[in-house]
Amino acid sequence: MERAFSENFRIRENSLIARIAAVKLRSKNMAVVLGSTIHLYGVSPEEFLSNKAWLRHELTHIRQFRKFGFLPFLFRYLRESLRNGYYNNKYEAEARAAEKE
Repeated sequence: MERAFSENFRIRENSLIARIAAVKLRSKNMAVVLGSTIHLYGVSPEEFLSNKAWLRHELTHIRQFRKFGFLPFLFRYLRESLRNGYYNNKYEAEARAAEKE
């Protein structure tokens, strides 16, 4: 189910995309951004929204998609992950830094 939580983003619950990422990253819950939609798995929208650090992290990815465009950002993100790994991906580092703001 997808719901708009503001004019700036939508949330899709029980997303297959987020479930695949959760399996890959061995996590019981997951949020994945594609464009302006936050895909969730293993967490309710209410739980996700109440975690301000996690919300800031995912909103950073939405800003990155808007800055570069959908396909250009996907390409940049995947290239960065292949070169440097998920944790050292500069777009993930930027999102982790936003968690503390």
